[in-house]
Amino acid sequence: MSDSSVSKNKAVYITYSILDGNGQVVEQSDVPIGYVHGADSGLFEQVEAALEGAKPGDQLEVLLPPEQGFGAHDPDLTFTDDIDNVPPEFRHVGAEVEFQNEQGEAKMFRVSKIENGKLTVDANHPFAGQTVKFVVTVAAIRDATPEEIANGRPDEGGPPVYH
Repeated sequence: MSDSSVSKNKAVYITYSILDGNGQVVEQSDVPIGYVHGADSGLFEQVEAALEGAKPGDQLEVLLPPEQGFGAHDPDLTFTDDIDNVPPEFRHVGAEVEFQNEQGEAKMFRVSKIENGKLTVDANHPFAGQTVKFVVTVAAIRDATPEEIANGRPDEGGPPVYH
């Protein structure tokens, strides 16, 4: 057993759930996901700040409004068309299709709704415009290597130390 806690340059492994405003789980990982604390890992800043000082087994909750989480819903990233104008392989909710603009920039769209002969695609994150709650549990902590610190993520292989 170690007295290690979450701090800068530690490889931290967490499990998490994301709950919507109704308390429903919309995403979950029971397999520990790793990041390097304080090393630009891409973890939401508020979640990383809340983890500072936590120890293996600690659980915390962080509420993220859209402006701190997945952003506001942008209606300009949603398009609706007659379903007959859409190839059959994309005629189901959840289908993904990549579109390019005239500048060659690509964006991934998901079919978000089909009703009354119309199909809607949306490039917003599925949680855009929502306040979400992260429920995070620290699974393990260890010192990160210099390479891991540079990458912001631990090497593959799972949480080896400090259970």
